[in-house]
Amino acid sequence: MNKKVTLRGIFRFIKHSTLIAGCLAALAPAAQAAETLTEAVTGGKTSLQLRYRYEWVEQEGNPQKAGASTLRTQLGYTTGDYHGIGAFLQFEDVRVIGNERYNSSVNGLTQYPTVVDPESTEVNQAYLSYKGIPKTQFKYGRQVITYDNHRFIGDVGWRQNQQTFDAFSMANTSLPDTTISYAHAFNANRIFGEQHPTLSDVKFKGDWLNVAYKGLSFGSFTGYAYFIDFDLGQPFPITASNKTLGLRFDGGVKLGAPKLLYTAEYAKQSDYADGAASVNADYFNAMLGLDIVGVQVKLNYEALSGDGVYALQTPFATLHAFNGWADKFLVTPADGLIDSFISVGGRIASVNLLGVYHFYNSDNLGYEYGQETNLVVSWKANKNLTLLTKYANYQGDKNATNLTRNGGAPAVDLSKAWLQAEVQF
Repeated sequence: MNKKVTLRGIFRFIKHSTLIAGCLAALAPAAQAAETLTEAVTGGKTSLQLRYRYEWVEQEGNPQKAGASTLRTQLGYTTGDYHGIGAFLQFEDVRVIGNERYNSSVNGLTQYPTVVDPESTEVNQAYLSYKGIPKTQFKYGRQVITYDNHRFIGDVGWRQNQQTFDAFSMANTSLPDTTISYAHAFNANRIFGEQHPTLSDVKFKGDWLNVAYKGLSFGSFTGYAYFIDFDLGQPFPITASNKTLGLRFDGGVKLGAPKLLYTAEYAKQSDYADGAASVNADYFNAMLGLDIVGVQVKLNYEALSGDGVYALQTPFATLHAFNGWADKFLVTPADGLIDSFISVGGRIASVNLLGVYHFYNSDNLGYEYGQETNLVVSWKANKNLTLLTKYANYQGDKNATNLTRNGGAPAVDLSKAWLQAEVQF
């Protein structure tokens, strides 16, 4: 049975853990090239992250409110390099602190709204690396892979159980101002943890290429090609196998005191391998903004097309970062999604503030899904400690209720709030 805890007890635990982590960090020398294999193994660097979070959820139609109090611990060790060869091993543990009052997707507490932070202990990352070729790094094993803004490939870093991939990856910077990244991935270790009977892992064959050029003063270009071939019997059927080809441009130019900010991106998603012919969708992303003495105001437009049968999907993205923090659109509705939103953010001393307001509409038939308000305040107290509070409120439009192909989900109101403290070494 979980013991009742107080807020004071939680911060006392974080304080003590911080002291322990500081001692570990001080004892471990920095990873570096080693003369012998023994020196490489023993002369590495320890890393530790502790992240406590309380997540509250209120969902229309559910009389129960969720309260998820969890602590994530990530403990890692990076060896020194021996003839260009190194290794990294990281363990991850997620624990419930106090009473378990949420549906984690595996704990059976379905009377509560869902918060996908199940208890679990697992190897989060374990890979070998090789840096023996100039300006090139290879990795093989379980690892974090992210590209650009995580829209198509990400680590879902917001959730307590991080998403990683079993893969071979390569990054090369031999060409001026250019980074060429490639990965062949064959398994996704998802946020649901190892105990989930169907969603813990996804077997697939993925070949991902990302080429970024940053040699222009006014912006950077990125081209990408992501091929995903799902294996038979996976949570995503083989008929959903797809390829996504895209081009992204973003940057900014000074206009006197203010700075003009802009982004333009287009991608085409179509069938690949055993993917069905219905896999056919477009992605548009555009942003225009101003940075005035550190305050950024942005107008944003993101469209994931849909025709009522198939809509553009990004199953390996860091989905929480897109289309609102209430997570109403983790799976794009069959009628697609157009997200028009305005954001205002800035920094006061060491405190970052951001507010976002979303308008959601369907691509097919052009009806409203709803609106959402997002607010976040984060404070970097020192180089090791960051505190955060965050809020999301989604108000659904009732006209979505009768659309059975979308399940009526966009019509359900949802509110979420978070308190978080993170210590990192």
